[in-house]
Amino acid sequence: MALLFRARESPERADASRRIAAYARQALSLGEDDAVTVSEIACGDPECGGAETVILIMRVGRKTEAVKVKKAMALATEGEVAEALRGL
Repeated sequence: MALLFRARESPERADASRRIAAYARQALSLGEDDAVTVSEIACGDPECGGAETVILIMRVGRKTEAVKVKKAMALATEGEVAEALRGL
């Protein structure tokens, strides 16, 4: 039987995720029933610096939409998040 363990998220990473989700909620005027998730994945593109931030927007009655910021969550700014969300 294989056991799977999820690495505990660091407080800094959790704070960055909450900060970016708040930026997205404000930029898109999301309601209470809409959801936002933020994650960081490895990125092989030199422009990313090794990591990129993926933001999923799940609005009630709509398909999930995804945008990326080509840098680590801790480095993503409010302006960069707003730019990534432009057009949603």
